[in-house]
Amino acid sequence: MTTEDGQEAVPNDNIDLLLQNLEQSNGLSLQNEDCSGSDRKSVLHVEHRNLNPETELKRYFGARAVQGDQRPRQRNRQFHRSTWMTNPKDSWPRFSRPGISMTLLQSKEGIQYFTFEHGRQYQQVQFKFLDAVESMDPNNIVALLQLNPYHIDSLLQLSDVCRIQEDQEMARDLIERALYSFECACHPLFSLTSGTSRLDYLRTENRAFYLALYKHMMFLEKRGCPRTALEYCKLILRYRGKPLCTALTCIKGVHRNLCLLPNFAFSTALCHFHLSQQEDVDPEESEKDRQKADQMLEKALIMFPGVLIPLLDLCTVQPDARVSSHAFFGPKSQIGQPPALAELTALYVGRTHSMWRETAVMFWLEASVKEVLRRVDAKDPLVDDCQNKKQRYKCAPRNIHRHVLLSEIKEATSSLPLEVTSQPVMGFDPLPPLDSVMSYSRPERQHVGATNESTLSLFFRSLLPNFNLQGGLRQEDDMEVARAGQELNQEVNRLMVAMRDMLANIRFQEPPREDNPYRDEEEWD
Repeated sequence: MTTEDGQEAVPNDNIDLLLQNLEQSNGLSLQNEDCSGSDRKSVLHVEHRNLNPETELKRYFGARAVQGDQRPRQRNRQFHRSTWMTNPKDSWPRFSRPGISMTLLQSKEGIQYFTFEHGRQYQQVQFKFLDAVESMDPNNIVALLQLNPYHIDSLLQLSDVCRIQEDQEMARDLIERALYSFECACHPLFSLTSGTSRLDYLRTENRAFYLALYKHMMFLEKRGCPRTALEYCKLILRYRGKPLCTALTCIKGVHRNLCLLPNFAFSTALCHFHLSQQEDVDPEESEKDRQKADQMLEKALIMFPGVLIPLLDLCTVQPDARVSSHAFFGPKSQIGQPPALAELTALYVGRTHSMWRETAVMFWLEASVKEVLRRVDAKDPLVDDCQNKKQRYKCAPRNIHRHVLLSEIKEATSSLPLEVTSQPVMGFDPLPPLDSVMSYSRPERQHVGATNESTLSLFFRSLLPNFNLQGGLRQEDDMEVARAGQELNQEVNRLMVAMRDMLANIRFQEPPREDNPYRDEEEWD
């Protein structure tokens, strides 16, 4: 797998190829969901109804509890089209096409390649948005959103601010509005779930769609809808989610090469362990699952020994003295691992440590650790083989850094290299590809002031654990930096107040109806 900046990827295998091999090894196909008459479906099969979190919530609590008295009034929904990914809210401003459209670029071997396009009017709004970001006055972004309530990048950027300020409801609402705008702009031939449509992440106009899907997936997980979040994860993979490394969010994999990733290696073992614990399973099958779970966990621990101690720390479990003092699992296992591998292990531990806290799981883990130490002391050839495989984790590619930034897992973000955290990181386009494809350019403009970095950019970078302003500060700059930090905090707070006031009190002017009032009611697959 090659990276966007020409570096060696982690691991050395192409994620797209691994996913293809994964399906082929199971007799499945991405493109033929019927599998030539078989009732088996693709592992990435997505159903439209499963994209709605209410479908999952109704299974948990019942339809009456989910809907309650919040049934939308039809007369208030007449200006919104029916969409699969979001349920338009009565509080949303009336939708008028913001100037985004989708174009079919080419069809090849049953795959259709699309791209979003920005009309001339939308381009002007985009330029104003970039000016607002650089103005160091967040109220300018709020004002822009008042006039353009469905401008994608403004919605993404302000959603991040709301989330950081712990206003999760507003943050989620802004992302849903962005997805609604995208879905309304899709080409009639664009297939949302079949896996036959592609969107190139290198194209600037397409990236916000991926980011909106990813952020929506994270909100669904926090909302307690893991099944629906999984559907969106598969959706991103169907569009080819390699730029966001969506495979790192999955917890199960059966292809042997995928076990070169810590998340697949450990979580697949954990899945088999839970299968072995089911009471309604044939005892013989249960025993097979347990043996497979033991083998997989032992191999995962041998391949990634640096996972154990951080995992136990987050589970508030004190390891045995023999384990913590042993060279294989001790501090050397973490210090000696390549930086890219440290990034991947920290990502997995931070994301899934709660799944290992069960008493039965801990006893199983303890037994496996003892067996691994026995094999290490006995100089099992597998130990040396796994150590040699680690050499492929030389450096993490840019897309993994992007995934870590989006994950917001402090254990992982603290392992990001300085060259990542020392550059501006914006929520509407984090770490853009170095070989981006741009269909239009922003007009040149003179920058006033000594710095080109905006307040919002500085704010988001300052949230990273290893944040370092301009590579280091002089002692005489301390008072100036402190004053700038205070002003930054005031501006962010002012932004939040303005946003709440805008959404609560502003009444948007109704745009004129289109010539065809029924066009928005059309649906597509």
